[in-house]
Formats: sequence, structure tokens, C-alpha cells
Amino acid sequence: MYAIYKKELKNYFISMYGYIFIAFMLVVAGVFTTIINLMSGYPSFENVLGNITMVFLLIIPILTMRSIAEERHAKTDQLLYSLPVSVTQVVVAKYLAMFTVLLIPCAIMGLYPLILSIFGTVHFGTAYASLLGFLLLGGTLLSIGLFMSSLTESQVIAAVTSFGVIFAMYLMNALASLIPGGAMASLIAFAIVAAVFAFAVYSLTKNSTVAGITLAVGIFLLAAIYFINSNLFAGLFSKVLNWLSVFERFNTFTSGLFDLTSIVYYISLIAFFVFCTVQSVEKRRWA
Repeated sequence: MYAIYKKELKNYFISMYGYIFIAFMLVVAGVFTTIINLMSGYPSFENVLGNITMVFLLIIPILTMRSIAEERHAKTDQLLYSLPVSVTQVVVAKYLAMFTVLLIPCAIMGLYPLILSIFGTVHFGTAYASLLGFLLLGGTLLSIGLFMSSLTESQVIAAVTSFGVIFAMYLMNALASLIPGGAMASLIAFAIVAAVFAFAVYSLTKNSTVAGITLAVGIFLLAAIYFINSNLFAGLFSKVLNWLSVFERFNTFTSGLFDLTSIVYYISLIAFFVFCTVQSVEKRRWA
């Protein structure tokens, strides 16, 4: 596993992806630090982090698109299957290599609050808690991009789908505000989600029966709960979207709150998408 990790990490810097990723993040962070902290005299470094989360939309798909899709396209994934390591170890090693590339600019940005303290009072607790949240947010998006890369042989398709999913997550709060607060509107929205989930099950299993049963059970449960107490659905879908939003949870850190629930949420999402990636790779292995 360690050998795969070193190989993947080395590849990121041989291909220049790693250098571009790190340089782009540091340039953007430096520009916003100069504007917000130095030129405006505002000592809160957490506001810089809150403003640069949008860079994840561009750089995460570029960093993750080649992780597994390139292996599948070049047919070198067959060599990985012959190694004396499990698929789980291979996927985890690939993820850790990407996370290390993300960790490098975050570690360098950890010096920024110390530099800013020379010019004024900096709230180190809030600044470093926000940096931890920023790292976990990036790690979560990396796991999503890794999973998208495992679904296709095309790096372009992997990058586009990753961008689409991350962009939808970025707009999740705005989308939640557009959905009517009525119970019927929430029911329809949940039914659409159930259909999308059933399609995802079919994409992973290629079993229409399992997907159909998943959809039928989901629709039945939603309908049963609605007819028992329809008031439960009033505004529920918007609340769920806000609760699930990975970007909204990061805002709790920039607000000065060390939210342990959000940390557990980020780690759980990372574990979930790494698990999904393992299942996707295993499925192709036995196919």
C-alpha cells in the first residue's frame, strides 16, 4: 500500500498536476489575503478561507480526473489487481496521495495567521479551526472526485461529472431556497431523489430488479409517511439540503464555531465515497 501511495504521489509531481494545484491554491489565497487582510486591515484569516472555497470547483476535478480513469483507459488497472494488496488498499493509497497534495498548500497557509499577527490581533483559534474545516471540505470533495473517476475511462468525463456534482453542492443552499415550502413540493422532491438513487444503484449493480425494488420501497415509504402526517414534509426538503450541504457546514467554522458534528460529517462522507469507489473498482475487476 505504501509503495502505491509513493508512486501516486510521485506521479502528481512528475505530471505537474501537483505543482499546478499547489501553486494555484497559494496564489488565490495570497491574493485574497492581500486584499482582505493587508489592504483592508481586516485581521480575520477565516474570511479568506471562506472566499476561496470556490477554487475547489476548478482544481478538484483536475486533480482527481486521472486517479482511476487513466488506469482504466491505459488498461494498467489490471496490473493493480495482480498486486498482493486488496482493492481497498489501492483506493485508500490513491486517496491519501491526493490528500497529501491538498495538505501541502494548507500547511503553508497555516503560516498566514502567524504573519498577520505581526500587523495586528489575530484570533488563532478561529483561524486554525477554519483551516481544519477547509482541509476537511477539500478532502471530502477529493473523495467525490475519486469516485467519479472510477466510473469512467475518460478523464474529461470524470472531470466534467466531478465539476457538476461539486457545483451542485456549491449551489445547494440556493437551490434549497428555490424549492417551495409546501408538503407536496417536498414529497415530489424526495421522490425525485429516490429515483436518482435507484438509478445510481442500477449503474453500480446493472441489476434492474434491485434498482426497481429500491425505487418502489422508497416511493412506498414516502407515500406512507405523507398520508400518515403530511405536515412533516412542510419545508423538510429545504432543511435536509441545508443540513447536507458540505459548503454550508464549512461556514460554521468561519463563524467561530468548532463544530464537532461537521467534522464527523466530513469524515463520514469521505469514508462513504471511498467505499463506493472500492465497490466500483471491485465491480470492474470481476467483470
